[in-house]
Amino acid sequence: MMGWFNRGLASVAALGSALAVSGPAIAQQNTLKMQASWPASLTLYENFTQFAKRTEELTGGRVKIDPMPAGQVVPAFEVLDASHKKVIDGHHSWAGYWTGKNKAAILFSGGPGGPLGMDHMDYMSWMWHGGGLEMYNKFYQDTLKLNVVVLNILPSAPQALGWFKKEINSLADFKGQKCRQTGMASEIFNAMGMRTVNMPGGEIMPAAERGTIDCAEWVGGVEDLRFGFQNIWKYHYAPSLHENVSVGELVINRDVWNAIPKIDQEILKAAATETMFVWWAKWQRQNAEALAELREKHKVNIKETPAEIHTEFLKAWDKIAATEAEKNPVFKEVWESQKKWASVTVPAKRFYYPAYSLAADHYWPKQ
Repeated sequence: MMGWFNRGLASVAALGSALAVSGPAIAQQNTLKMQASWPASLTLYENFTQFAKRTEELTGGRVKIDPMPAGQVVPAFEVLDASHKKVIDGHHSWAGYWTGKNKAAILFSGGPGGPLGMDHMDYMSWMWHGGGLEMYNKFYQDTLKLNVVVLNILPSAPQALGWFKKEINSLADFKGQKCRQTGMASEIFNAMGMRTVNMPGGEIMPAAERGTIDCAEWVGGVEDLRFGFQNIWKYHYAPSLHENVSVGELVINRDVWNAIPKIDQEILKAAATETMFVWWAKWQRQNAEALAELREKHKVNIKETPAEIHTEFLKAWDKIAATEAEKNPVFKEVWESQKKWASVTVPAKRFYYPAYSLAADHYWPKQ
C-alpha cells in the first residue's frame, strides 16, 4: 500500500482575509490493496469492482482500490486476519465466516431466520439507526481485538436452500445428506439431521465432481449458474431461511482508515452504500434470468422447499441462539438489540405491506 501523504492547509489570500479554505494538496495517487472471499467469476466480486470504480470516480482518482479475488494473497477464509495484520489493506467478505472466533459474528451478516422476521430494509434500519453498525465495529475492535473498520456493502439474499442429487419432499429426505454449508447455518442444519461440510465457494465444484458431497448451498440464481452446479445436480430448492437476509462486509485496516483524509472516508462510506443498492437492484434481475435459464436450458428441477423444513429450521435456530445467548454476553447484547428493534418494525410492516403474493398471484399465478 502506498503511503497516505499529509495534507497541508492552503491559504487562499485572493478571497480575502475573512476566508481561509482548507484543501488537499494531492502529492500522488493512493491505492488500497484489498481481497475478496470469492472468485472473480461471480457477481459478488462485481459488487467489489463496482465499489472500486465508484471510489476512484468520486475521489477524482485520489483513492484507488485494487480489488483482488479469493486466494490472490491469502485463502478466502483468512482475509479478516490478513486485514488486521495489514497483509492486505482490507477485504470484501461476509461476517458469517468468522463464527469460529465468536458466534456473535453471524448476527452482523443478517443471520438465520430473518433475523427475527426482519427483511433487508428492516435489518439495515437496525444497522444504520438502531446502533447495529456501531456494535459491529465494537465487536471487531474490542471483542475480537482486531485493528479494522467495517462498512456494509453486499446484500446477497435471499438465498436458496441449495442443490441436491435427489428430490427433497420432507424433512426425512433432508436428513443424512452430506452438504456444503457454512456459518451458523451449518450448526442448525446439523441439528436437523444433515451432515455439513464447510468450504469456500471455489472448492464446491471440485468436491461435487469427486462425489465427496451430496448437495451444496452457495447463494442461488446467477452465482450458482456461473459456478456450473447445474452440470452436477438437477434438483434445486428454494426458498430458505438460513440467509433470507444476508449482508456482506467491506473491512479496512484501521491504521489505513485513520490515515485517509476525513472527506475521503466519507466518500468511501457513500460509495459502499451506493454500491449496495445499485448492485442489488441489478442482481435481482440477474437471478430471475438465471432461474429461467436453469429451468429452460439446463432442465433443472426447480422446486419449492417443503414447509416443514422451514418450521424445523426456525425451531432449531431458536434453541441454538438461546443457548449461545446464555453463555456469550456479546451474542446476547446484539441479539437483544435486534429483538427490540424487530418488535416494533416487524409487526408494523406486516400490517402496512401487502403480501408479495397478493398481486403476484393475480398477474403471475404459479404454474
